[in-house]
Amino acid sequence: MSDDRALTDDERFPLIDAAGRGWLDELRQHPSAPRYNMTCGDRLTSAGHERVRAYERAIFANDPSWSALEMPSWVTAFTARCLRDVPFYRRRGSTAGSFAELPPISRADLQREPWSFVPDSQPLDDMINYWTSGASGHSMDVLSHPDVASMRLPILRKALARHGLTLDGGARRTAIVFVCSQSTTFTYASLSSYLGGAAHVKVNLNPAEWRDAGDRVRFLDALDPEILTGDPMSFADLAALPVAIRPKAMISTAVLLLPATRERLEQRFGCPVIDLYSTCETGPIAVASPRGFEAFLPDVYLEILRPDGTVASLGERGEITFTGGRNPFLPLLRYRTGDWAALAFDGAAPVLVDFEGRRPVVLEATDGRLLNNIDVTIAFRPFALVQFTVHQNADGSLLVRTLPHPVAGMDAVLRGLFGADQKIVFEPLPDHGAKRVPYSSDRSAAKV
Repeated sequence: MSDDRALTDDERFPLIDAAGRGWLDELRQHPSAPRYNMTCGDRLTSAGHERVRAYERAIFANDPSWSALEMPSWVTAFTARCLRDVPFYRRRGSTAGSFAELPPISRADLQREPWSFVPDSQPLDDMINYWTSGASGHSMDVLSHPDVASMRLPILRKALARHGLTLDGGARRTAIVFVCSQSTTFTYASLSSYLGGAAHVKVNLNPAEWRDAGDRVRFLDALDPEILTGDPMSFADLAALPVAIRPKAMISTAVLLLPATRERLEQRFGCPVIDLYSTCETGPIAVASPRGFEAFLPDVYLEILRPDGTVASLGERGEITFTGGRNPFLPLLRYRTGDWAALAFDGAAPVLVDFEGRRPVVLEATDGRLLNNIDVTIAFRPFALVQFTVHQNADGSLLVRTLPHPVAGMDAVLRGLFGADQKIVFEPLPDHGAKRVPYSSDRSAAKV
């Protein structure tokens, strides 16, 4: 019979002492705290703590080690282990003659049978399940391990170190506040054993999630977090509140971050805004730099594939395809992420350029010219948009929804791109919504 009972705090936090549990109680019972709707913990054991420490040493000691002509050396052994030990790959790729001949996999494969990606040799005792809808709105179960969540902390430290910053943690301190701004989402107060018992708190800025709207400011100012994580929409809502917090950095993921929005946030909070490319399935992949999204982790290998599955040339845009095995329950071989970019090499660093976090959508100008949606993204860069969607109707007209709304000058920019007689309807993008699909079209699509 399965054990469906809720875990105790002792089970959620094996390494937290009595003082830490007192700190957790204070976070949960703070008079200005939100109405938390979830209880969770890092479940990090002593052995897990050592594994995360070893991972931190490894990623700080090594950078990505591949070139346009050669894969990183670890990929060969990793591939052989997957073909031998993982049911899904054993079925599909055991006779492949080379890595490039392995059939790529997709989100649909993970949705259909997540259990078949679990290696035969992997113990199931500590398996946990994340549920995600992703940007497409199609739900998926992601099997994972408690160590994987804590491994994100060394990754954040490496991203921060690029700016000369640290993530220190410590007893009775707040290391991270994860800021959301949605109609509803999980919220909780937790502790990080790896960061010395520091708090890791997730909040939703939606006033309905708080006992009093003013509690948002009182609670966040009381926490005084080292860093904030979230997305441009939640950060923009936070910037509109009279909070006095001055984090070391803000780390944005999940949604396109435009340069003007980044600049506005950096001025408001007096800290860098770091754009991290990450997915729930893969974990962090790359970090924004002046050159593009730079691969900065030694356990990540990236390819760019054309729609037919062949490898794109350097500088040619295609689908970002990920190989890596940080999650022991989900080793990924040639996983098509659904995001698009071109691959370039700046010295020894692989860089994703012309990045677009979804497959390109072909739009049509009034004179019949075909436009890649990245052209619109580039045109929007001067505007401090939190989020936007652009839809082209069958008659060629555009429906453009923005947050904030209205945005002065956007109509002129779009008509300069699509044509002076382009029909455009502007609407506000509803606040507190789900993840957006930025571009869509009802017109017949040509291949990019």
